[in-house]
Amino acid sequence: MSDARVPILMYHAVATDPNEATRALSVTPEAFAEQMAVLADRGRTPVTTAELASCWRSGRALPERPVLITFDDGYEGVHRHALPALAEHGFPATLFVTTGWLRGPYDTGGGLDTMLDWDQVRELAAAGVEIGGHSHSHPQLDQVSEATLRFELIHCKEIVSDQLGAVPASFAYPYGYSSRRVRQAVRETGYAQALAVGNGLARRAQGPYALRRVTVRRGTGIEEFERVVEGRAITRTFARDRALTKGYAVVRGTRRARRLISRTEG
Repeated sequence: MSDARVPILMYHAVATDPNEATRALSVTPEAFAEQMAVLADRGRTPVTTAELASCWRSGRALPERPVLITFDDGYEGVHRHALPALAEHGFPATLFVTTGWLRGPYDTGGGLDTMLDWDQVRELAAAGVEIGGHSHSHPQLDQVSEATLRFELIHCKEIVSDQLGAVPASFAYPYGYSSRRVRQAVRETGYAQALAVGNGLARRAQGPYALRRVTVRRGTGIEEFERVVEGRAITRTFARDRALTKGYAVVRGTRRARRLISRTEG
């Protein structure tokens, strides 16, 4: 159905003992396995980001009770802990990699915890995980210059293409932040769709470059997880997140305006 509301789950680290930088947005391996079992028990059909967008773009029907399982950044636990749980149920997923954070030849040292290496990323891809882009160094893309924005998008795409032998079709905005300028640049770079955050269900009407996701974190209990997947009480569940996001958007907008004024005066 074209007006379907689809839950897109946003994960980060899957770890027993994450560091403080990633703890709040991590889940334990046990919690992740239980959440995947809930999806299976509820008859959910996971699809990749590319598959969802392709269906909505072409008008093809989605499978029954679709859901997306997505991971940001590229933490090592996605391979160590999440992949076995996904494989147990035959679930596909999408991993959005920050190419400058992954271990290997392009590592800038910015990774927040133990990150994947490229061999692990290739193993994830071979197991049915779509690999998408998440920029090179994870900046707030709506706050950087045009040159930096283009570099972050193009360099990320080129590295993924080189390492996997396949061009990434999907993108996720670092921190979930975008603007009309950023979305246009993502489209012009060749990504066919992109995910934000928004903490709401995804709908075709949002457009392929602003699809919303819901955050799964360490404090997400199994009952809350079930409610979110079914689309119940989402506004109440994420009320605090939305208030913080709106407040920070004002601050970031003010900072950007000051920078533009400074450049003009300079």
